[in-house]
Amino acid sequence: MPPQFATDDNPGSEWDLRRVLDVWRQHRGQLLESRHPVDPQAELAGVYRHIGAGGTVPRPTRIGPAMIFSRLKGYEDGPVSRVLVGAMASRERVGMALDCVPQRLTRRLGEAVLGALPPVVVEDGKVPCQEQVFHADDDGFDLRALLPTPTNTPDDAGPFLCLGLVLGSHPDDPDNSDVTIHRLCVQARDELSIFFAPGRHIDVYRQAAERTGRPLPVSISMGLDPAIYVGSCFEAPTTPYGFDELGVAGALRGAGVQLARCVSIDQYAIARAEIVIEGEILPERRMREDQNSRTGYAMPEFPGYNGEANPSLPVIRVRAVTMRRDAILQTLVGPGEEHTNLAGIPTESSIFNAVERSLPGLVGNVYAHTAGGGKLLAVLQVRKKCAGDEGRERQAALIALGVCRELKNVILVDDDVDIFDSDDVLWAMQTRYQGDVDTIFIPRVTGHVLDPSQTPEYNACLPARGTTCKTIFDCTVPWHMRERFRRAPFAEADPVPFAPELFGREVDSGEAWS
Repeated sequence: MPPQFATDDNPGSEWDLRRVLDVWRQHRGQLLESRHPVDPQAELAGVYRHIGAGGTVPRPTRIGPAMIFSRLKGYEDGPVSRVLVGAMASRERVGMALDCVPQRLTRRLGEAVLGALPPVVVEDGKVPCQEQVFHADDDGFDLRALLPTPTNTPDDAGPFLCLGLVLGSHPDDPDNSDVTIHRLCVQARDELSIFFAPGRHIDVYRQAAERTGRPLPVSISMGLDPAIYVGSCFEAPTTPYGFDELGVAGALRGAGVQLARCVSIDQYAIARAEIVIEGEILPERRMREDQNSRTGYAMPEFPGYNGEANPSLPVIRVRAVTMRRDAILQTLVGPGEEHTNLAGIPTESSIFNAVERSLPGLVGNVYAHTAGGGKLLAVLQVRKKCAGDEGRERQAALIALGVCRELKNVILVDDDVDIFDSDDVLWAMQTRYQGDVDTIFIPRVTGHVLDPSQTPEYNACLPARGTTCKTIFDCTVPWHMRERFRRAPFAEADPVPFAPELFGREVDSGEAWS
């Protein structure tokens, strides 16, 4: 999807991180700003683990506010004085950013991917992300001193840019562009290592450039409108090769994402980003990920375990760093709730759209559960309307597994179960499920390499790392027994007059069908 050029009639979207922060500030308990001194190396993540990380980090943890730390040890006089963490570590907060109730985000994103709007290019002089420019060939330039890049744990391979949106284009087809979030480790004054999970489109571009000995120019934009981050996390086949995921954010905002020409390379960057790193992925150059720490680990990954350091990764040579004045560096806690929302909501939308095309009206909502980091576990809420629907719920599960290659387990529940309430889902499993008749095993299927159980060492039946046995748990009531499984019929009553301090605007699971 080639970008358009901005005009007075089509200036592109002016949404950015700062505008969204103002939205969150209007809601009590959504944004916490701290001036207590904090060390970006392990301490910042260690603090946020307790305050709002959620997800699969070690207990105790919880879902809480996003946090801005504005006194960073060792960076008091630098151009970046603030670090934001946990921006999207709450489904409610993502909904606020996108003006959507949390339970309807699945459909909202599903509609956006079908109605993508191309990005627009803004002119020089109108580019917030280039208010300050630092060239890598200047004396004294050092990425490590310029940016307060955090580590998650003392075992990390090094400081990681966890929310760097990499934008690259095919070297022989500049209109074929892609954006993806990748694992980026700061290795030297002007070098980063980059990890590509299998099948990523920018890695296809890198390989094409490397075959002819060319570097691949890429921009790394950080501190973005959440619509851009969430939209970028759609994957094939929902967004096939050649699909520019920036179009999803354009549809969410009703106007294309603003792009700007980079100052040092032939590439675009997100114009309203807080910080942009411009660089080139070097051909034939490889680097050990933990070359500076020698810990053997990379960083905590979404399943909740430390990922192994990769012995040989591509290298990005930095050419320049540009940023806004008083720039905000944005990061996340690796296995926290933020990953669930970034990866999980697009997973949900991909499943919903695919099932709706094949089995219209059967699935009301989908939740990519935080226990699987938004990737490994999905809960599908289905409504059987007649005897002929018996078995269609299992077909829906098969479609979900086909659409999301990394999905490992699917739980099917009826429409009276709140899929966002784990207690309710587990209740359905205890009372509407028999293991020997309601479990479907699909062995030896491609899964996800970061799940440590997906190895031949764990299961000798698996042919290679990253393959798994996928499972469907059908916790729906057989049609002919539906009367026996009606939930206890409580009287309808309005509790708000009795306890107004406990109730805000809430959406019950039934609204997911409207």
